[in-house]
Amino acid sequence: MTRTRWQTLLATAGVSAAVSWTVLRLFERHSASMPPTSWLVCLVLLATSGLVFSLGWAVRQGTNGKGPKVEPVRAVRTVVLAKASCYSGSLLLGWYVAQVLLVIGDLANEPRRERALTAGVAAICALVLAVVGLVVERFCQVPPPSAAAAEKIPGSAAPSSAH
Repeated sequence: MTRTRWQTLLATAGVSAAVSWTVLRLFERHSASMPPTSWLVCLVLLATSGLVFSLGWAVRQGTNGKGPKVEPVRAVRTVVLAKASCYSGSLLLGWYVAQVLLVIGDLANEPRRERALTAGVAAICALVLAVVGLVVERFCQVPPPSAAAAEKIPGSAAPSSAH
């Protein structure tokens, strides 16, 4: 599995923002109200970021020999969760940035100002989730086995010492 590139996440957030902004503008033109953003979203995003980070930290400590040994299945699940966090965070970042962009011109209106504030904070929390996902992916990276360890593994392509 290859690591997620931050450029890919940036592009995902940009496309998400463009599509979200277009959809929200269409809703607004047809007098439909934009879905509200709750402060609870920020709390859930930060709690998820903390959970992903703690799971990744445990894997890192186990692979560095500073903590209890981590089962390979747990490490794989953690890296998949980290990758999902990267993409979820970038998609949500685009969604909330689109909401901010939609109301930024009308901040004199109290409800729209509140919406801009909550969506802006949610965008920051989504960015935190994406960054934590990237960091945890790096935590779960296992160094390649040494030549001596590779020789012990049947079927490995370790260099032969025979002349």
